[in-house]
Amino acid sequence: MKPGLETRNGRPDLIALSSPHSPAAEAFRALRTSIQFSSLDRALKTLQVTSTGPQEGKSTVLANLAVTMAEAGLQVVAVDCDLRRPCLHELFGLVARPGFTDAVLADDGTPLPLQQTAVKGLRLLAAGALPPNPSELLGSQRAVRVLEVLASQADLVLLDSPPVAAVTDAVVLASRVDGVLWVVSAGKTRRDLARRARAQLEKVNARILGVVLNNVRVDKSLYRYYQS
Repeated sequence: MKPGLETRNGRPDLIALSSPHSPAAEAFRALRTSIQFSSLDRALKTLQVTSTGPQEGKSTVLANLAVTMAEAGLQVVAVDCDLRRPCLHELFGLVARPGFTDAVLADDGTPLPLQQTAVKGLRLLAAGALPPNPSELLGSQRAVRVLEVLASQADLVLLDSPPVAAVTDAVVLASRVDGVLWVVSAGKTRRDLARRARAQLEKVNARILGVVLNNVRVDKSLYRYYQS
């Protein structure tokens, strides 16, 4: 599928909102359906979205998927667990702090600093203050407790993480979630790195729900069909 993303003012665009009748938006709805069917026999409350390498579109895929999930009536929380280069707050036009790391450090039962997005039913837990040791923080019991609280407050928690091949953060997080969605970029993701990334995820028994092929060239006739 091709959840292609347009740009507006040089930034990725939430095409699920700006062009809801486009083939790209429809691809996200198809992705939503696939995920829902994949969890019929096994509960899916926390879903991590990652990629093999940087700049393959994982964050924009997560943001658009979060929008379509919320539009289907689910209570969704998007969490920025990319504690090195967070960007979900930018995609939704919100602030970066306070956020996930602040909640982990507090660990005192206070309400999580969730921000309401422009989409009904969709909230954001931004990254917060960037820590010097992201992988250690993500692997802590305090982080697990924050994820448990989030899962109790939403139908689905979508977690953005750094690429698998870049740092260990994604693998650490993958061992603590119900499922992993893996984004690869057509013509960019190297096969050897992809194989290595898959092996790393499988080593921690990550449940890989599927792969999203991003940045695929779309037949223009599809646009004419959806816009007619």
